[in-house]
Amino acid sequence: MADKKRDFYEILESTRSASAEELKKAYRKLAVQYHPDKNQGKKEAEEKFKELGEAYEILSDPQKRAAYDQHGHAAFDPRARGGGGRGGGGPDPSDIFRDVFGGGGGNSGSIFESFFGGGGGGGGEEAGSSRGEDLRYDLEITLEEAFFGAEKDLRFAKSARCEPCGGAGAEKGSRVITCPTCKGRGQVTRNAGIIMMRQTCSRCNGAGQTIEKPCRSCNGEGRVNQQTSVRIRIPAGVDTGVRLRSARNGAVGVRGGETGDLHVVIIVTEHEIFGRKGFDLTCEMPVSFIQAALGGEIDIPTMTGKARIAIPAGTQPGNTFRIKSRGLKDLQGNGIGDLMVTVKIEVPQKLNNAQRTKLEEFARLCDETVNPETMSFLERARAFFK
Repeated sequence: MADKKRDFYEILESTRSASAEELKKAYRKLAVQYHPDKNQGKKEAEEKFKELGEAYEILSDPQKRAAYDQHGHAAFDPRARGGGGRGGGGPDPSDIFRDVFGGGGGNSGSIFESFFGGGGGGGGEEAGSSRGEDLRYDLEITLEEAFFGAEKDLRFAKSARCEPCGGAGAEKGSRVITCPTCKGRGQVTRNAGIIMMRQTCSRCNGAGQTIEKPCRSCNGEGRVNQQTSVRIRIPAGVDTGVRLRSARNGAVGVRGGETGDLHVVIIVTEHEIFGRKGFDLTCEMPVSFIQAALGGEIDIPTMTGKARIAIPAGTQPGNTFRIKSRGLKDLQGNGIGDLMVTVKIEVPQKLNNAQRTKLEEFARLCDETVNPETMSFLERARAFFK
């Protein structure tokens, strides 16, 4: 039953009140933790990684999230919509991915997996030919690579054309014959009580024809699994969850069928200095309480080098300063984000005798004109306790 599936918010270790940005951060953190590259041979990590992908696929889409919040997993259960449904529980992730991309069938592997299930059905130019699977590759990149853009070489296993038969799936001289199971109709009929049910013929995958002598190298599929390498360009400005489509770099189709596409899903790792909000970068800058009190100029790190900004006297903790056009490029070409610098006042942790004496002297000179907020708070507190 669908209600046996784990709650998507629980999977992302988040809550229903979480913002889209908070969900993205949670997904990014957990996806890195359970990434198959870091957990090779660990089945449990692989399953958690797939769970994360399914949960974020729904909750990152405002309409799907609203439907999930209202109806839970039933919102994506075909049986709840009157359809035939699959056996087992809950929405198949392939259904969700099919809604986004549309397409054929596939196998799965570590970081590289098929987007869609079920590659059979439908005739093509050759007997039993069908389009190859659209494939997914989850790619970790740094914030620097997201900022500047990059080129990456992806290496993975996929279905490629069988060389001995040239992708036809047949031994040399073999003939195409009418499928003996469905007699060329592409479907088989069976009785289920008073109901007659028609199904795609499993022998010819609905083509109505089969090969007399299938190729021994590929067992008649016209394709074999092999390692391949693809270079992709990552545009500046990408963020976690962005999908890049590489046309015709997916799996080769069965018996000469059209080649599928490769979809690269981006995961941007956390940065030790900068955060991100949309196309703006964020940074917390420690400032001494003397600098904050007296004002002055400070050097700020940016992705393209140092920048100098002036802070006014009396700067308070949490004050934020904007450095224009030092953020990321908008993927839609609508300009460049900014760098938002938030001041973090650093309080001295160790003072020598001379420093302490001077600071105590300064404290005796302070009154409500120096620390008006403190004085105001103390007055309110005294009134409260009275």
